[in-house]
Amino acid sequence: MEHLISLKYLSAEEIRDLVDSAFRLKQDPGGYGKFLTGKTVGLLFEKPSLRTKTAFCVGTHQLGARPVYFGPEEIKLGEREQVRDVAKTVGKFVQAVVLRTYAHQTVLEFAKHAGIPVINGLSDRFHPSQALADLMTIQEAKGSLEKLKVAYLGDGNNVCHSLMYAIALLGGHLAIATPKEFLPQREILEETRNFFRLSGGKLEIGGEPGIIVRDADVVYTDVWISMGKERERKKRLKAFRGFQVNSGLMRRAKQDSIVMHCLPAHRGEEISDDVIDGTHSVVFTQAENRLYAAKAIMVKLLGGLQ
Repeated sequence: MEHLISLKYLSAEEIRDLVDSAFRLKQDPGGYGKFLTGKTVGLLFEKPSLRTKTAFCVGTHQLGARPVYFGPEEIKLGEREQVRDVAKTVGKFVQAVVLRTYAHQTVLEFAKHAGIPVINGLSDRFHPSQALADLMTIQEAKGSLEKLKVAYLGDGNNVCHSLMYAIALLGGHLAIATPKEFLPQREILEETRNFFRLSGGKLEIGGEPGIIVRDADVVYTDVWISMGKERERKKRLKAFRGFQVNSGLMRRAKQDSIVMHCLPAHRGEEISDDVIDGTHSVVFTQAENRLYAAKAIMVKLLGGLQ
């Protein structure tokens, strides 16, 4: 594991190892305070961020290293300077980079030229650190992914893509409800179907939220209008009508089901206030677990946890 570009490049064992490391770091948050002493982690963000930026900045400090943050206006990858030149330059100053960008191709090109570990902090295709925190949250609440049904309602976006690979590799059961025009990308659907077959997992794709959430152990949603899709707002609100996770829909899931959302949430659109703030919600524990997932990733890439 040289980088964290997408979970598709990891084995089930590597994913479990990262989640186990995240738990160890949560249980003993001060136990590895000098693990990365003397190291510096660069954060290059083309997109706004609350949880990813906070998780990696705080996590870097807690591990004894130092973060250096570059915001959207400072770098302008591919515009002010070519991606390869930025990658080669930054790679001379820091020991790892967290890259949050629009195009996934930028992550691939950066990793090719940086000469140091590159962590995908979000691209238009994947959000792997989020998926690791999601797995951690599910395991924390339910004990294991085995025999669980995870229902995902909403856009077939980067979060959905990473969740698909994560659950496929671990042999879980994922049911996705989304309008036909917002299905996950065809290439990712085809590849993850093969992963599900190989692992003995199960993938369902459907359009009816009430059917998809039936007997679900986990109900997961995300915004209908992701960053960069604001011009499609009217079209998307119309297409996703009936996909809101609310108390009526939750009655179809298992009585002890949990509700997840990667945040930020558009309350009143994809999720209702009473659900996100209700007894089934683990949304803010999920947000907290972003920190431990981030720390586990950095420890793995920069030395390994003994």
